[in-house]
Amino acid sequence: MAFESFREFVEALDRAGELKRISQPVATELEITELADREMKSPGGGKALLFEKPTVNGVVSPFPVAINTLGSHRRMALSMGAESVDAVATELGALMKAKPPTGIAETIKLLSLALDLRHAKPKVVRTGPCKDVIQRFDAPPSRKERWPGAPDITGTAPSASSAAAPTLANLPILKCWPLDGGRFITLPCVVTRDPDTGERNLGMYRIQIYDGQTTGMHWQLQKVAARHGRRYYEKGERMPVAIFLGGDPTFPFAATAPLPDGLDEFLLAGYLRKKSVELVKCETNDLEVPANADFVIEGYIDPTEPLRDEGPFGDHTGYYTLPEPYPVFHITAITHRKDAVYPATIVGIPPMEDFYIGGASVKLFLPIFKMNFPEIVDIALPAEGVFHNLVFVSIRKTYPMQAYKIMHGLWGMGQMMFSKYIVVVDADVNVHNTSEVLFHLTANTDPQRDSVFTKGPSDVLDHATSEIASGSKMGFDATRKLPGEGFKRSWPPLIRMDEAVRQKMDSLLGVVRPSRS
Repeated sequence: MAFESFREFVEALDRAGELKRISQPVATELEITELADREMKSPGGGKALLFEKPTVNGVVSPFPVAINTLGSHRRMALSMGAESVDAVATELGALMKAKPPTGIAETIKLLSLALDLRHAKPKVVRTGPCKDVIQRFDAPPSRKERWPGAPDITGTAPSASSAAAPTLANLPILKCWPLDGGRFITLPCVVTRDPDTGERNLGMYRIQIYDGQTTGMHWQLQKVAARHGRRYYEKGERMPVAIFLGGDPTFPFAATAPLPDGLDEFLLAGYLRKKSVELVKCETNDLEVPANADFVIEGYIDPTEPLRDEGPFGDHTGYYTLPEPYPVFHITAITHRKDAVYPATIVGIPPMEDFYIGGASVKLFLPIFKMNFPEIVDIALPAEGVFHNLVFVSIRKTYPMQAYKIMHGLWGMGQMMFSKYIVVVDADVNVHNTSEVLFHLTANTDPQRDSVFTKGPSDVLDHATSEIASGSKMGFDATRKLPGEGFKRSWPPLIRMDEAVRQKMDSLLGVVRPSRS
């Protein structure tokens, strides 16, 4: 189903018993993080949290904060209006099988067609609820100038008079962790456009608040928006940027999904919500954002301006990323719905909300991986690997060195290039059971024979690499060995009880369970 506002989704979570409401004031400085972190680490991801009275420097914000709204398998499915993410993936896989592709380019074309089969492309409308309240900023204040209700960047609390108009001061933007460099917008959907082709990109890059009208723009080196930015820098032209928050919950998922370059993320969002995304033109630039967004922050990046240090930030790696220079985003307007709810998340030592978002991406795009690598059975990104540090993949192995083919193939696909460790196991291993995978890894490998090192791009957030954005990778072949793989002995059978005995003892004990394959 399509949600027409973030509040509507939050209310749906409440009806489904997936929401906890917190009515007493809770500070956006660290306190919301502490409660959210406890909830995210509860079994199954806990519940979504709605802070009805978040405070900014002790003053209650006019906007409630919702967090951990996608932090469980069930809530991810609810965001897509489905019984499960697996059901959505099965449907997409069936559409993709209409005409098997012969290469990556054809796969991208077929994926675009499959997404467009159910719903039309995004359509532009004249206006929408995201423009209920509009605040334009004619010119940025000087560095010494104060603005009404400035947050704790300089120590002044928001004033009551500032509540009517949206500013960075009265938005309940979190300071997540003690050593963070300031407040960060943590669930922003960032819209940019290629200045040459006009192609739109929707990405998610954290936003650090510097002052009332400037923020950091942390788009990493390998991201599409960074590529767009480089072209504007080369041209010497001011780059328009729009950030929106809220609206349909499929928007942040689409912004983080590993779509092929050039495929419009709003097409994926429309597919998932079973309804075309309606877009409206921004007030101060020509970019388009969802009409039902809760908040929109418009502005630009000036290529003649020096970069500015952004960070530190307590990141999904479980460590702080230290300050690095990034572009400065200048705000020209902020608009919002009258009934806006501020969406947020936190990242840190796993498991966190992002584990479930990443897991849903893997499930949804597994059919695409299988089209290029038909021997793949399943893929998992365990929480301990904080997204792409650790990948488990099971395959139906039929020839020697097939596991290595899969390793190198995955390292060459999109964001899988960041994977530090890939473990390949046989088809009968459940890759979602980390203990089972580790058992086969240690039992089925000779370290020297069954591992491979290679080099390639790394996540810029990875503090362990000697150079930023460049590092090494390691693959493990934990499959049964075949002749031709340097194994000269007979491979022993895995210990299993006779199935008839198991069933007889199940009957004796009154146990009902499916037979093991």
